[in-house]
Amino acid sequence: MSATFDADHVPGPERRMLLQACVNGARDAVGHPWLSADASVVADDAARAVAAGAHEVHVHPKDATGRDSLAADDVARWVRAMRSASPGVPVGVTTGAWAEPDVERRLAAIERWTELPDHASVNWHEAGADEVAALLLKRGVAVEAGLWDAAGFEVWKRSPVRGECLRVLIELPDEPTDTLRDHAEGMIAHVELEEPDLPILLHGEEGSTWPVFDLAVEFGVASRIGLEDTLLLPDGATAPGNAALVRAAVARLRGV
Repeated sequence: MSATFDADHVPGPERRMLLQACVNGARDAVGHPWLSADASVVADDAARAVAAGAHEVHVHPKDATGRDSLAADDVARWVRAMRSASPGVPVGVTTGAWAEPDVERRLAAIERWTELPDHASVNWHEAGADEVAALLLKRGVAVEAGLWDAAGFEVWKRSPVRGECLRVLIELPDEPTDTLRDHAEGMIAHVELEEPDLPILLHGEEGSTWPVFDLAVEFGVASRIGLEDTLLLPDGATAPGNAALVRAAVARLRGV
């Protein structure tokens, strides 16, 4: 396993590891003060996360009610807000089926996008993943392949666009810490067997977030941190925002 990123503006050991800020996710806006339905509010917090050491931003565009949206107007508003607040920083979005369960409507929504993100995540355990990924690539949007489980891996393994992905996102669930290492090593080994040159981003969620982040550092692969994955700092205190989570991640990286 090898490092995947070199950020010239970030000093020390953390230069060797891509760190993505996943700033909101599908969480309800009432869950945290920075989980707002206002794109400019989340963009301001994302900019602070970038200043703290994040190299990219992954965001879930929202509609006026705060629900995840793939609608062209919503995606354009949120992508523009992120880019305005953090010029030059790559911005990625979700294409999760929960935002539009019908595959044909999901494809139609992406076809209408006017403000294209730099990349978009595609969950390969969801119906229509190959079609969504192919459309994104056709439109010039890089694809992050989201693999959550063995079933998703098997679908991705057979995908005609597998080798065209920007990277593979391996997400480990909120599971007992003593199972995470084996789970991570197994998933990474399977991905590297199929696509040995494809970068990997390893991350957890909720209780697995910080243990998996530490594994990513140990393995030398990319990772991410932000309010999408956890609301808590490593000591269990509620994070005041994404910047605090990024600072904690950078501190752990520097401690290696």
